[in-house]
This record gives sequence, structure tokens and C-alpha cells, in this order.
Amino acid sequence: MHPDHLRTLEDLRRFPVVTKADLRAEQAEHPPFGRYLCIQRSEVARIHGTSGTTGKPTAFAIGADDWRRIANAHARILWGMGLRPGDTLFLASFFSLYLGSWGALAGGERLRAGCLPFGAGVPGQTRVAVRWLLETRPTAFYGTPSYALHLAEVAGAEHVDPRDFGFRVMVFSGEPGAGIPATKRQIEEAFGAACIDSGSMAEMTPWMTNAECEFRRGMHLWQDIVYCEVCDPRTYEPVAYGAEGTPVYTHLERTSQPMIRLASGDLTRWVDGPCECGRTYPRLPLGIYGRLDDMCIIRGANIYPSAVEDVLRTIAGFGGEFQMVISRERAMDELVVRVEYGHDVARRAETAPETLDALRERIATHLRSVIGIRPVVRLEAPGTLPRTEFKARRVVDNRRLYEESVRSTPGGPG
Repeated sequence: MHPDHLRTLEDLRRFPVVTKADLRAEQAEHPPFGRYLCIQRSEVARIHGTSGTTGKPTAFAIGADDWRRIANAHARILWGMGLRPGDTLFLASFFSLYLGSWGALAGGERLRAGCLPFGAGVPGQTRVAVRWLLETRPTAFYGTPSYALHLAEVAGAEHVDPRDFGFRVMVFSGEPGAGIPATKRQIEEAFGAACIDSGSMAEMTPWMTNAECEFRRGMHLWQDIVYCEVCDPRTYEPVAYGAEGTPVYTHLERTSQPMIRLASGDLTRWVDGPCECGRTYPRLPLGIYGRLDDMCIIRGANIYPSAVEDVLRTIAGFGGEFQMVISRERAMDELVVRVEYGHDVARRAETAPETLDALRERIATHLRSVIGIRPVVRLEAPGTLPRTEFKARRVVDNRRLYEESVRSTPGGPG
């Protein structure tokens, strides 16, 4: 490809996409940053990256000029979410290699908001956070939806009403929870604040360029900062407005590791209708609601964890956490949904054991009506399933274990 090949926006679709696997392979062959750094090594001002928990870490190198652009972009978008100079932003996410926290902090500072970079992840820190929040009463929050729900749960255990923290705006990224209607309602009811969704990919920082405004009608695509096409995941041709596809991103401002048509692997639907805020960007009305590699195909049905979560959070008696376990029994895939029940259900079940049976049946029936198959529902006592202070991972695929067992068993199916 040559710059002369790009004369109109329509020409962009002729460019090949780049994948995360391509970036990892490039950095492995040309460490540490790959040949797409595009600035001198001496100009690198910040180094971030992935943790490497699921493979070789990816290194992000950011120049000083780009860091200023990232701060400006995030400040613009935070303003669109309703934050103003003089607000206080409580940042409740990891301050480490993870880039999201630092970008939100840079944007808050550029906006001239007061910033409280509290972080997360240290055992017992959430209880400390409850005390700090009551003392400082920040007006805004940044973190993951899972952590916000965990914070509300810990606050309740400390006999504190989360509404007493005084949040007006709560900004989320890192996982699709803030775009799931039932989860959004639960957060807003718990804290009495507006729940606002944002986020694309760390590689695409400033990642807030997919972001809701204060009217919360879905994420705007801030196309003048990062140009986004929603594409068919097989051909990477842009799909029509109203259709579902995967976002493909192109940086317009970055010079350090700029991306041209980076395929996200996420799933969304885009529209081009007006918004009450007056911005004319296309929107993702349901946000980013899944990933191609998170979608489970079970007996022909396409099942997303976000759809399961949306159902569970509407059911009275749900205890706040769940896990999907995909297994293989007699060569047929099965979905087991482990669901925590609430403390009130636990108390009633002590004298009326049929309470659990009724809840199990209600959950299975509701899930079948939405996802198309009837899962096996396994109820778990309150506090049984792990909580997270970062991104929730709620899918466990045990099918490989079955297949390996079959291969190692003499006389097993061929």
C-alpha cells in the first residue's frame, strides 16, 4: 500500500486489516516495539503493555506529543460525558502496565478536574476505598462495571449506602457490563449516578473514542480522533448502518505505533441517527456487547455472556455473580450456568428448601427464552464465586478436557 492509494474514505477498505496476532508476531521478531513504532526510540516517553497472562506481553510505546494528544482527546470526551473543571474523579482501576487508568487520569487532569488515583487490586483495598469515598465525596468514578458492583457489595457489608459517596457520573471501560441494560440499571440504582460506557482497545489509545455522552444513548464514535468502520468479520468490508459487525480502527493523530485498520475482534451494531447532544458521529446503540472469541456456539445457538448477564440481573434473588461452564457430555455440548443466589434467598431456604428449586426453574426458563437453549442451572451460596477488581472473565470452556480424555482413553470415540 502507498499513501497515494488513499484518496477518499471509501479507499480505506482496500487496505488489509491488522490483528493482535500480527502485532505480537511483529514484536517477537523485532523486539521490543516492532517496526511500526514510527518515532525514534529516544522519543518514547511512556511504556505500557499487557500483562502477558494469556501469551507474550504486548509493549506499548508512547511519545510525549502523543501523550498530550491522548490527554486532550480524553478531556474532550469526559466533557461530553458531563464532567467539568472542579469535579473530582475517583479512579478505581489498576495503575500498572494497564493503560486505561493512566489515560483516564491524563484526561481528568487536562480537564482540570481533581483526580484521586486510588487504584485497585490490593487485598482489603476496597474496604479502604469505602472510607475514602465517604470522606472525600468525589463527583465522578472511573473503573470497570464488575468493580463498581463489587464496591457496592463491600459497602453494603460495611453498612454503607453507596449513594452516600455522592457520585454524579460513573464512567466505565474494560468490559461490556456498562452497556448491558440490566447491569446499567443495577449500577445506577445502587449509586444514584449516571452510568456511562466507553472503550475500544489499549492498542487504540485514546481508547475513550468509543464513548457515550451524558444522554446515554449508546457510544459515539469520535471519528475525528480514531476512525472506526464496523465491518463484516469475514471480509472486513464495512457493513451498512443498522447491521452487526466488528469494529476496525484507524488512528488519525498518533505517531507512536499508529494503527491502520486494526481489527478488534469485538461485536457491535452501529447506527447513524441523531443524538440529543447534537453530535453527528455514528453511534453504537448497544455499545460493545461481545467478542468473536467469547461467543459460545452450543447446539447451534450463538450465546454471548452479555445476554446471560442481562437476563440474570433482572431476576429477583440473583446474588450478583455468575459463571458459564461449557462442557461436553456424550459428545453433545452442554451449558452449565453457576449462579449465586442472594442472602435473602439463603435465609428463606433455611425453612423452605423449595425456594431454591423455584429460583433454579425461573432462571432456566428465562434463559431459555432469550438464548434459545435450556442450560443446566447450578445454584451457588452467596460469596461462592470469585469477585474481580479488574475485568471479569465469566466463561470456562471444558470441552477440550473432554476431547483430551477421549483421545487418551483406549477404545474411546475416534
